[in-house]
Amino acid sequence: MRASKGDRLVQHGRVVGQQDQVTEVVEVLGTEGSPPYRVRFEDGHEAIMSPGPDCQVKHGKEQHK
Repeated sequence: MRASKGDRLVQHGRVVGQQDQVTEVVEVLGTEGSPPYRVRFEDGHEAIMSPGPDCQVKHGKEQHK
């Protein structure tokens, strides 16, 4: 997985009725775009995240699709 500052991480819900969680990458802490990432959630709080296989990267140009 590779991400850059400004990309969005979409963590897909694991159970029926659970919505996807979208975060914005504010800092890449790994080398060459790899995890971990400092992310900002929609409510404004930030955390360090190492996304799992249920997560998808939406790069800047893909976010408008």
